[in-house]
Amino acid sequence: MEYGELEAKAGYAFTNRELLLTALTHSSYSNEYSKKRGEIGFNERLEFLGDAVLELVTSQFLFESNPDMPEGSMSKLRAAMVCEPSLAFCARELGLGDFLRLGKGEDMTGGRNRDSILSDAFEALIGAIYLDGGLEKAQQFIHTRALSKLNEARLFKDSKTMLQEITQERFHCMPEYVLLKEEGPAHMRRFTVEVHIAGKPFAVGVGTSKKGAEQEAARKAVIQLQEGSGDHVPEKH
Repeated sequence: MEYGELEAKAGYAFTNRELLLTALTHSSYSNEYSKKRGEIGFNERLEFLGDAVLELVTSQFLFESNPDMPEGSMSKLRAAMVCEPSLAFCARELGLGDFLRLGKGEDMTGGRNRDSILSDAFEALIGAIYLDGGLEKAQQFIHTRALSKLNEARLFKDSKTMLQEITQERFHCMPEYVLLKEEGPAHMRRFTVEVHIAGKPFAVGVGTSKKGAEQEAARKAVIQLQEGSGDHVPEKH
């Protein structure tokens, strides 16, 4: 695996590459290969550290960018920003799943695309950058690869609700979701869903669950509607 590609995407080159490897190592990989190759560290401790760094940087960002927001509102917004689905979204944007070191069983059952594993690895990567380059470098990474993506992350999480609000306001109708295809073995199902607006096919989403595919179709539809204008349903892109 060429980890330089990940470093380029992350915008940070490690001095100690072992920190990067540990951040990308799931406990299943360590458990499977430690007997053969000697003790292999995994990313849970780095995840713990990265979680604290992420919370600090996010808190400072909210404090400085929302001078009139009360503490309770900032706490709720921070929780939404650093929740598992949001961090998993940021990890997918980075292509982090392709670089993870997983045990064979975890890999075969879709671990590279599992929200919990991706969000943990993203936090571990933050922890690794913090240890390798200090708070300033970790802060730069968080701002570039997380905070700048938060609107997209929120959109990924709440896209069905957002689309429903838009279609009701603009077109006085509810979006409808049509399952086009379901394929793959039972432990690795793949669903393809198309969302219809005012009876018109509009956007297609693919996911490892029907709900996930619907969210992806809704996300694409919301982006297109936000980019367009007027009160008519635009053509599919």
